[in-house]
Formats: sequence, structure tokens, C-alpha cells
Amino acid sequence: MALLKGKGAMTGVNLIARVYDNGKTRDGKSHYADVQVDARDPRGPEQTNLHLKSERVKSDDGKTRYNNGAPYSVGQMEEIVKAAGPNKEPILDKDGNSVGTVYGFKGNVMPATRGTGLVVNTKSVEASEFKVDDKTLDNQFASMRAAREAQAAAKESQAQAPALDAEQQQVVEVDEPAVG
Repeated sequence: MALLKGKGAMTGVNLIARVYDNGKTRDGKSHYADVQVDARDPRGPEQTNLHLKSERVKSDDGKTRYNNGAPYSVGQMEEIVKAAGPNKEPILDKDGNSVGTVYGFKGNVMPATRGTGLVVNTKSVEASEFKVDDKTLDNQFASMRAAREAQAAAKESQAQAPALDAEQQQVVEVDEPAVG
């Protein structure tokens, strides 16, 4: 889940919403959307998980999956779509059929009142600073992967640093001349 800390970190965030056509609730009053911080937003590059919501779910087959969808009312989805305007791109399945849409927009986010994660305040949405294209989702995944790799490299170098310090201290202690 995206971590937005500090004053103003949750305002004016460039976002993308991944909305699948089959993501509507049975009663038709809500639509699930996977909203993410746009990797090109200044808050995006060091995020290992750009999703505003990310819940670990154990499926019937025993595999662990992540539920990244949060429900938005039909009116809220209309606001997101209106804010995105022409800044959208179809989501295609492996056969090239459209199964949803990626929308690019900007807005304020806040902690969810029900459940976990963050949600978009749809009263604050406007056009994004970045254009959504057919590479946007690939860029999102590449950004998260790069952030995870950088974080792992930083942890590894931190783990090695104390070992070097201990070796250097031992060398210093052995090299001290004895007076007497």
C-alpha cells in the first residue's frame, strides 16, 4: 500500500484508476477500482507498492493474492471519469479485447473510513499532469520493482556496513603499539 507521509503528501496526488468492466457490485450502486499513485508523481518513485489499497487475501486454492480494489459509488466513478476526460486507455486481455479502462487524474486522498488503505476524495479530482498510454501499467509495475530492488540493495549494504566496522575496529585494536 502506498505510504504518503508528511504535510501535504495526500493533496494533489497524480493517480491512475484501473477499472474493470465486471467490477460493478450486484446492486449496481458501486464499482470497484484499483487506484494507484502514478509512478511519475514525485511521491511515486520510491514506493514499493503504489496501490492506495492492498489487502492480502488467501484464496480457496491456498495461494496468497492481493485485493487492490476499493468500492466507489456510481457518482464517485462519474467524477473520476469526468476529471480524467480523454486521459484514458483501454485495458486489453490476452486476445486484445477491452476488459476495462485506465484513467489518469489528480486528486486528494484520505484514509478509508471502512476497511484499510486510502481512498480518493472525489470532490477534489481534476486532470492529471501525466498522459495515460498503453505503457502506463507496465511503467507502474517497473517502478514498484525498481523501488523494491533499491530497498533490498540498501538493506544489504546496511547489513554489510556494521560487519566492516567491526573488522576495522579489530584491526585498529591489534595495531596499537604497546608502551612499556
